[in-house]
This record gives sequence, C-alpha cells and structure tokens, in this order.
Amino acid sequence: MRYFLEIAYNGKDFCGWQVQPNAPSVQQAIEDVLSTLFRKPTPVTGAGRTDAGVHALQMFAHFDTDNPLNENLDWKHKLNSMLPPSIAVKNILPVKPDAHARFDALSRSYFYVIGKEKNPFKTGLYYKYSVPLDVDKMNDAAAKLLHYTDFTSFSKLHTDTFTNNCTVTEAYWETIAGNELVFHITANRFLRNMVRAIVGTLLLVGRGRISINEFENIIEQKNRGLAGASAPAEGLFLEKISYPPELFL
Repeated sequence: MRYFLEIAYNGKDFCGWQVQPNAPSVQQAIEDVLSTLFRKPTPVTGAGRTDAGVHALQMFAHFDTDNPLNENLDWKHKLNSMLPPSIAVKNILPVKPDAHARFDALSRSYFYVIGKEKNPFKTGLYYKYSVPLDVDKMNDAAAKLLHYTDFTSFSKLHTDTFTNNCTVTEAYWETIAGNELVFHITANRFLRNMVRAIVGTLLLVGRGRISINEFENIIEQKNRGLAGASAPAEGLFLEKISYPPELFL
C-alpha cells in the first residue's frame, strides 16, 4: 500500500531535505520515525530536494507499507509526537500503487520573503535587506521569466539533471504591510538553487545595478556566472505542490 505524506517544516535545523552523511535532514528524521513505527526500514521519496535552511509549508513524500494503515489509529498524531518540533505531518493520504511524489507533481510554488526592517520574531524566516528597491522594475523583469524555458543561468553548476528547461507560469513581487517584500514563483519544475539565484539577480534590477534588458540577456546567455549571487536560504519557502486528483484514493 502506498501513501503520500503532506509535510511542513522549518529548515533552519537541517542540512536540507535529502539524507546526507553526518548531518540531520528532514528525510532522515521522517524515515527514522516510520521505521520505528513499522519496525522495518521504511524509505520515503520526496517531491523534490530543498537546500539547507529552506522551509516548506507543503512538501509531499511517498512511502510503502505491507498492509493498509489501521484507520482506527491516529497515525498523524503518532508521527508528530515522535518527530522533532520543526517538522509536522499535516496529512497521510492513500494513493494509487504507482503514484510518485516527485514525478507526478504538476507544479510547484515557492515564495521568498525579504524584510526591510529587523524582526526578532521572524529570525531565520526572512532575509533582511534594507536597501531601497524599485519594485515596479523588479516586477517587469520577473514577468520576462514566463517567456523563457532554459534557466541554465540560474542553476547550480554540475548537477545531474538531464535538462535545464522549466515552464514558469507565475512570477511576481508583492509588498506586504509596508515592511515586507515577497517574491512568488510557480513552475512545473525547478533547478537546484534556481529560485534563490533569480531573487538575487532581481535584487540587482531593483537596485539599478542591471537593466531589464540586461536581465533578459543573462537568461539568454545560459551562463550562471553572469547572474547575481544567490539570496540566502532562510527567506525561501516551498509553498505548494499540485497533483492530478486521480492519484488519490
């Protein structure tokens, strides 16, 4: 029997989603708890890999069991009581036997939070950046992302992906309560470090360091060395992953 876990986590205590030697990961924490509950190794497959310090409001992962879970037991409560405080299971959903958390995802949405002022109650959950920014120009530049598919210029180098093509369907900035700036982006898939590299380059547009035409040229050149430095991990959140409804039982 296959199940999807819907998970949320604060990434500040982890090396990222994926299991790594000698470092705590979200995947490892979940696998350890499942293996304890089922009394056998229980690997999970995530919908993607978030980097160290990146957060998720909605991540999905699938796992298999020999038998259906007993509906009379509160499995969500069991998992949450054993997981660290920075990880929460929101749902456990039965799915078709061949459903895949990564390959069946239709789209993923991220947002990136920039705070214009220091906020002690959001430490580790935003990027403090008090430099004046032209948000209108940043939005004009962000809109250009929808006209391209090859995002090599915003990809981490030397990855194992077969293609750097992505279809971006949404990319815009919004100002919240006057002191926060949030970048929203949705695509069918994302490259390693892509969102943080885009944000870092759009900040150069907002500061007047590069023009919108230069931003487009950076995309067209397919050269990571031309784009801006990646924005810090703590401001990035995986917000939502969508799937075909027929996957769920």
